[in-house]
Amino acid sequence: MHKEVTYMTKIVNSWNDFDPLKHVIVGRADFSVIPPEEPATSEKVPIDSEMRGMWGPRPTATVEAANEQLDNYVKILEGLGVKVDRPTPLQWNQAIQTPDFRTESGFTQMPPRDILLTIGEEIMSSANSFRCRYFEYLAYWPLMNQYFEEDPEFKWTQAPRPRLTDKSYKHNYYDEKISIEERLERTAAKDFVTTEVEPMWDAADVMRVGKDLFIQHGLTTNRKAMEWFKRYYPDFRVHAVNFPGDPYPIHIDATFVPLRPGLIINNPHRHLPEEQRKIFEANDWQIVDAAPPAHTTPPPLCYSSVWLSMNCLVIDHKTVCVEASEVHQMEQMDKLGMNVIPVPFRDAYAFGGGLHCATADVYREGTCEDYFPNQVDDPTLV
Repeated sequence: MHKEVTYMTKIVNSWNDFDPLKHVIVGRADFSVIPPEEPATSEKVPIDSEMRGMWGPRPTATVEAANEQLDNYVKILEGLGVKVDRPTPLQWNQAIQTPDFRTESGFTQMPPRDILLTIGEEIMSSANSFRCRYFEYLAYWPLMNQYFEEDPEFKWTQAPRPRLTDKSYKHNYYDEKISIEERLERTAAKDFVTTEVEPMWDAADVMRVGKDLFIQHGLTTNRKAMEWFKRYYPDFRVHAVNFPGDPYPIHIDATFVPLRPGLIINNPHRHLPEEQRKIFEANDWQIVDAAPPAHTTPPPLCYSSVWLSMNCLVIDHKTVCVEASEVHQMEQMDKLGMNVIPVPFRDAYAFGGGLHCATADVYREGTCEDYFPNQVDDPTLV
């Protein structure tokens, strides 16, 4: 008698942001809330923003418009042969309470990139510094459970949960009158609202390039998190990078974006400092200034800057999704040899970011490669 052999599928595998994408999670805008001010978020909202002091459920018409563009994005990705999963929306308009803090609402499940970090066959939920995002991982819980049941090699993990007590933040870090120049001075001095009492990090601050993880030190990710990454992934090289030209340094993917092995676009207002470029130069990586955004202002009620223009999703070494109105960025991608897929997305920006933010990798082809074999005296190494 033959014993029937069942082969279980490999579902999760992704080592970088540019190998051929086959399976992705795309967020949803349902029940999204503008959260009340808390120590971490108030430093992120620009002083002149209409969102200062505003909180509560986002207007229904804006949620519907965002969901329409997210659903259209799903169709485009499926047309490119990418399998798409979606989170399970939670009702975010309710108070969050732990033994250490209380805040009056959650946030959203639009940008999975902030919450889920895929490294190889592991998907890890992040240790976010925003109290309103404490339970955001629950929107992805059903998918993680499904992958766990279907893929015997999938590692489902959760970074140490930060307590987010008042000790986790510098209070009155910015008073209302601080100028952009003073903000830039603080960014250059690596003086941020988060303290070093515990590891805190957003998954969108981590740029994965095979054996190397480049992590932005800024308003949402601290140095202790990088030390934690170094210990958790002893076989990887962990690099701390920062971009002194950014007054609101949050998430690396609208500042420093790899398009294929050997090529990165960098926000021209937030250059990677000269001394941090050595590792790229020694390995023949080209760092090119990104094209300017097509817009001078972000959409209404949006946290992000106009530089979401460069927050693109690379499908493979020759194909990239760019927001449909970003004519300069599309033209540059074309000149860099990329086949550009325009995706209308400005109605979704306000819910947590652009085309890269709105996704989290599940499966890309390829393995863990060393893209930086020539090691030099590298000041970014943690």
